[in-house]
Amino acid sequence: MYQVIIIEDDSMVADINCRYIENTPGFAVQAVFQNGAQALEYLKGHDVPLIILDYYTPVMNGMEFVDRLHGMGKAPDIIMVTSASDAQIVCQMVSRGILDYLVKPFEYHRFREALDKFRQSHERWHTHDGALRQEEIDEMLCSSAGKTAPSQILAKGLNDSTMNMIRRFLMENSSSMFTSEEIAERVHLSRITVRRYMSFMVETNEITSTIDYQTGGRPAIKYSFSKMK
Repeated sequence: MYQVIIIEDDSMVADINCRYIENTPGFAVQAVFQNGAQALEYLKGHDVPLIILDYYTPVMNGMEFVDRLHGMGKAPDIIMVTSASDAQIVCQMVSRGILDYLVKPFEYHRFREALDKFRQSHERWHTHDGALRQEEIDEMLCSSAGKTAPSQILAKGLNDSTMNMIRRFLMENSSSMFTSEEIAERVHLSRITVRRYMSFMVETNEITSTIDYQTGGRPAIKYSFSKMK
């Protein structure tokens, strides 16, 4: 039985979420909280595999809750159930590793799909013992991300941690475009380093680049996720 906690300040919505969970075989509600602070206090002494989270709650929003949760060394799966549909908020939450994102109002079948997605993901990652072959890892990662292609291989000289830092910055600011110099300043990397990563991300169609002629001087190349293919 998968135990679930719900963080939702609207009692009516919380009741609906509870009924949906209780009507899904294999799932049970362990606790319900009106805000993230209460949930964090509870999670200091309890572990749960799944959290249903509203973005707009008192005391702290969903993003701050997830950051604090990860800061405690806890990483349960999280399904967002919220009215927050702004692209920047969605990107920020996706970059924090949420499992699924449901925008209110929604039907039970969509909620059930999210729970089934959790069940499949949890079983996939917790039914393997010992070392995994590269092919098994690729398959598990692709399935978790809903992809059919292998994980992207970085060009020589690039590393995942730096790539993820730059990617997360662009995703969290997806409504804006930046030059490599601006990105370098914001993520505290050298301009040369950022340019190399930008070139690679453009080549792999992860981001797009646009030439800005309105600089009053030399044209500048700007990058963004907002028009990603």
